[in-house]
Amino acid sequence: MEEATAQQVVERLRARGSFAHVHPVGVYAYSVRIVIPDGREAIWDADGAAGLEAVVLRDGVLVGMVEQIPGSEDFDTDQVVDAIASADYDAPLGSHVSAPALPASGPERAAPEPAGPTASAPEGSEPLAAAPPNPAGRVRGQLLRKLIGR
Repeated sequence: MEEATAQQVVERLRARGSFAHVHPVGVYAYSVRIVIPDGREAIWDADGAAGLEAVVLRDGVLVGMVEQIPGSEDFDTDQVVDAIASADYDAPLGSHVSAPALPASGPERAAPEPAGPTASAPEGSEPLAAAPPNPAGRVRGQLLRKLIGR
């Protein structure tokens, strides 16, 4: 998004009572940052793709997302403001899934299917944001032990 467009969107969102800011994402590239009152923030249109979408962060960690809005590549400034102002930031990113058990050895091991960027949590499961935190070193150590068979 160009800086002038981002500034127009921010001004109109602020007029509606949103905590909006212009957020630089690269050289001559800007996005819109929305501060959500519960401590999260949404970064809109930071990837430079044609459509309008957002990532939701808490302390720099991805905790949710707003998937690309169909037809948003053709939105004018007013439609972008309406879409951002009416977004649901509480939709889950995906469910917390434990890593599958790895076979002890052998080339017959198949790679797990990756969950796509639009994966959503099945009904009744906990969202990723609600998963208990694991220290990075502990998780890495567990994975390495599984891989080397100890």
